[in-house]
Amino acid sequence: MILRIREALSRSNSLFILWAVVASFGSYFCMYAFRKPFSAGLYQGLEIWGVSYKAVLIISQVAGYTISKFTGIKVISELNPKDRIKLIIGLILIAEAALFLFGIVPHPYNFVFLFVNGLPLGMVYGVVFSFLEGRRLTEMIAMGLSISVVVASGILKTTYIELHLLLPGISEFWMPFFMGALFLPLFLFFVWMLALIPAPSQDDIAHRTERLPMTAQDKRNVMFQFGFPILCLVVCYAILVVIRDFRDNFMIEIWNEIDANWSSSVLSQTEMISGIVVLVVIGSIAFVKSNLIGFRLTNLILLGGMLLSGLATYLFQQEIITGFYWMLLIGVGFFLSYTAIQTVIFERMIALFRMKANAGFFVYICESIGYMGSAGLLLYKEFFMKDLSWSNVLMQFSYLQAITGLVLLVLANLYLEFYHNSAARQKKKWPLPSL
Repeated sequence: MILRIREALSRSNSLFILWAVVASFGSYFCMYAFRKPFSAGLYQGLEIWGVSYKAVLIISQVAGYTISKFTGIKVISELNPKDRIKLIIGLILIAEAALFLFGIVPHPYNFVFLFVNGLPLGMVYGVVFSFLEGRRLTEMIAMGLSISVVVASGILKTTYIELHLLLPGISEFWMPFFMGALFLPLFLFFVWMLALIPAPSQDDIAHRTERLPMTAQDKRNVMFQFGFPILCLVVCYAILVVIRDFRDNFMIEIWNEIDANWSSSVLSQTEMISGIVVLVVIGSIAFVKSNLIGFRLTNLILLGGMLLSGLATYLFQQEIITGFYWMLLIGVGFFLSYTAIQTVIFERMIALFRMKANAGFFVYICESIGYMGSAGLLLYKEFFMKDLSWSNVLMQFSYLQAITGLVLLVLANLYLEFYHNSAARQKKKWPLPSL
């Protein structure tokens, strides 16, 4: 049966796309069940060291998640394909065991287990994306992964709230373990689907280059040639991670500030609409065969998303749009930009410049810095901005990412355009793609 499925996937592009989208969406969506639902709890009246306990829990998990991202720079970039399945299953089992200990150990000592929970989860994305990168249809089959990033948190928080209402006897400390246990069988099923995805074909390799585990020398060579634009993209991505994670972690508090009559359904509504927009825009890039044009379009999408978030914030402050449309539009902007970097821009960059690299290396550099900034923002907010509301913090960072993104993306693209044109003139091994 397994051989028949693999043969069918190799023969039919339509079946392959559907299978890969479902497998990547399902596996990463289920990962969020082990990571995000706890933040739907309020943990009211609980503090430690004068800091709200919910903030301590989020900071603890983000700290573990950040270390995981730094670890992933090496682990994911050097990952051998035969080790993917056992690694991803092991990561999830460790995370679920940590949630069990979070439930059984009493407050205020159990926050350490959310740190442990975050340690393995940061590498799950890299493992899933390693099944998808380096293909002519990468942008299209990565749509499932992209959409899961957008919609999973909101849907799972809504699920958490509704289940907690149905099962009031389960405490806020046991609900995370319960959510993880509920989704574990589904996660294993989707990982089985990932395992059956065929390796990139020779045609894929010809169009997008072969993606091999990187050596230390490979990493040094890439950073020597492209260190400056990579640094610009890292800073852009880091700001996006900080603001996206802040909005996600404190979405309930933000809604309480901007709309006293909001209902839990808006958590799913805004994220689902954002997901559809990301699905259409990012997925359509797969139809662009030219790596040069695809790379340029991706940069325009990235810039457009960052500017949209800043514009939406201005319109909300001027009372031109409501809180619902503000949360929706900044969500669309953040996720468009975030997804463009996470799944497309390095994919096209590697193919355009024929780098001996894989996307996981670049993404994990970006994410490690981003989540370190996310943890730093949470600490700064707790100790130095206690009088500032959650929604005002989000507004300030919306403006910051719009202005910073504009400057850094212009600089990065000027460098890469100059490099590309110089390489073409010198007749190096990558030809100038036709427009």
